[in-house]
Amino acid sequence: MIFILLPIVYLLFGDSNLQPQDVSKSDIKTTQMDVSDSLTIEDSHDNENRVLMDTIPKRTKDTYHVPALKTPYHINFAGEPVPIEEPDVRERLDRELLVNNYWQSNMILMIKRGYKFFPRIEKILLEYQIPEDFKYLALIESGLLNVTSPAGARGYWQLMKATAREYGLEVNSNVDERLHLELSTTVACKYLLKAKERFGNWTLAAASYNRGMYGIARQLEKQDVDDYYSLWLTTETSRYVFRILAVKEIFENFDAKYGFQIDEEDHYHMPTFKRVALDTAITDLVSFAKNMGLNYKELKIHNPWLLQDHLKNASRKDYEILIPKNHSSSAIGN
Repeated sequence: MIFILLPIVYLLFGDSNLQPQDVSKSDIKTTQMDVSDSLTIEDSHDNENRVLMDTIPKRTKDTYHVPALKTPYHINFAGEPVPIEEPDVRERLDRELLVNNYWQSNMILMIKRGYKFFPRIEKILLEYQIPEDFKYLALIESGLLNVTSPAGARGYWQLMKATAREYGLEVNSNVDERLHLELSTTVACKYLLKAKERFGNWTLAAASYNRGMYGIARQLEKQDVDDYYSLWLTTETSRYVFRILAVKEIFENFDAKYGFQIDEEDHYHMPTFKRVALDTAITDLVSFAKNMGLNYKELKIHNPWLLQDHLKNASRKDYEILIPKNHSSSAIGN
């Protein structure tokens, strides 16, 4: 209260003889210093923030690096050399290396999933005598997730419904075998063998997986060339083989050349399975899973081709259901 009254008292009873000319320059300076000091106190928090900001390393050329990548001088796909000496080929590969390398979160996830799924895929590729590089085709198609594209392609190998049925897979509202890793990999192998026979090399076979055999054959004839790297194609197909090459290059050299730190303990792992064969309907997959010693979620994770909570099987078809070996079953129920 006293601080409110003092200014009023001064106004009423202060020194009336004090004139503006009586205020000395030293008084003015002192007044200015006081104001400055007051502001400094009030802004002390701002000063502290500025000090803290000064301690944070600045991103300069000496402390922060985003390097261009060294494009390999020798690279092949399925044993077939890539004409990397051609400027446009080199630039197209460089683009995919940069896009995939600097999308670090996605690349790390793909590497981790690769360690999980590749052993099962490699086994089937070997069985059909398909070069191992084609495992990277599945990786760029789906990221090794059972995803569905806007066009309706589905599963690890992104098979269209018509193609899947053409090669003998069951696709309906109850079962979609495009989501079955082994069965869909087998279909991809059969397609690739057919494409290799038609085009004479694995690179064009891979390109046809994106564009279709007819589409590639038509462009080869129209443009009067005989290899993928000489074709003028749509952007997606033009980038397709280079995406496979880039992911292969990074996956196989991720620590030595590309700076990814992924220890063995960071890898994802596939459990070992026992295969339960059955040729009957299952009216309740929840109860079936419990009888197998696991829950419904675990059953669906390892058997995603089972779309509903029951299996109709009116035709008494033979199915195999994967059960992780660390789960013990009591009895098979339906």
